[in-house]
Amino acid sequence: MIQMINRELLLRKDYLPEKDTIKSIYFGGGTPSLLSQSQLDSVLNTIHKNFTLDIEELTIETNPDDLSQEKLKSLKHLGFDRLSIGIQSFQEDILKFYNRAHKASESLQAISLAKDAGFSMLSIDLIYGFPSPDHKKWEKDLEIAINQDPGHISSYCLTVEPKTALGNWVAKGKFRPATEDFAAEQFEILQAAMQSAGYVQYEISNFGKEGHFAIHNTNYWRGIPYLGVGPSAHSFDGKERGANISNNNKYIESLNAYKPPFEIDYLSHEDLVNEYILTSLRTIWGTDLHYLLQTYHVDLFLVKSSMIQKLIQEKLLEVNNTSLILTAKGKLLADSIASALFI
Repeated sequence: MIQMINRELLLRKDYLPEKDTIKSIYFGGGTPSLLSQSQLDSVLNTIHKNFTLDIEELTIETNPDDLSQEKLKSLKHLGFDRLSIGIQSFQEDILKFYNRAHKASESLQAISLAKDAGFSMLSIDLIYGFPSPDHKKWEKDLEIAINQDPGHISSYCLTVEPKTALGNWVAKGKFRPATEDFAAEQFEILQAAMQSAGYVQYEISNFGKEGHFAIHNTNYWRGIPYLGVGPSAHSFDGKERGANISNNNKYIESLNAYKPPFEIDYLSHEDLVNEYILTSLRTIWGTDLHYLLQTYHVDLFLVKSSMIQKLIQEKLLEVNNTSLILTAKGKLLADSIASALFI
């Protein structure tokens, strides 16, 4: 598969706008930390030889049980400076339900080992919205996470997708997900805990201390073009969006024929405007009305004047200079607010 990844990189080296310099590289979408040093080095060498780089951040997703001292030393040697550790929870019963291979003690050890290895930029993932009689377990997870002082915490709501094991459990009545109100309460507990600990909610699901915001995350939510390689990977060149074939065999078959396994999703002018609204509104910087006018010739304040005024009156939205920014209350309804502002 590494050979195919390298081949795709070569076939798509001209995908991004010519003027763009790559500032971040992110290894994710599975368990890339299982790759050997030579495999990771092979991909990095292909990138360095074929792209214009000015790297500010090199990240890899990891599982707690993968992070031995030897592995961390190897990742450091390759130039990785941020680890994204998939912890999900520090509660043993919840980890077992999620079918995670690691234990809570391994999560704590992984964070400690990473810091000892010189990784000052750590991101840890937590999931909220697990159905419980109260919020005590979630509050405990947050307390433990904050005490580890990773500098960056990403937190996502437990969602039930059809045609998954969890989706089948729900369909058969074996699992009852938390109510929307319960999940919203946990989101508000998350916001309060993060703020008290000095973390900034720079994007709805991402919290970082000053100087610890994830550059790759930030670039994505601010609409900066990116290239994704590998099965199911998504890409955006500033004008069009698309995704790779998700089937591994078809992905390899396409590359063996030297054809990029990429299917383009052509975006209309309205699509581009609405996507910018959807992603930018999730961030602390908000939707820049001046950028919309200069780039897409859309005066959103004029086009959506009554809706914007309504959202401001309901204390869901604020105007800061030329940007529309969600309030803490508005962040609970981010997608519906963005939809209301679509042209």
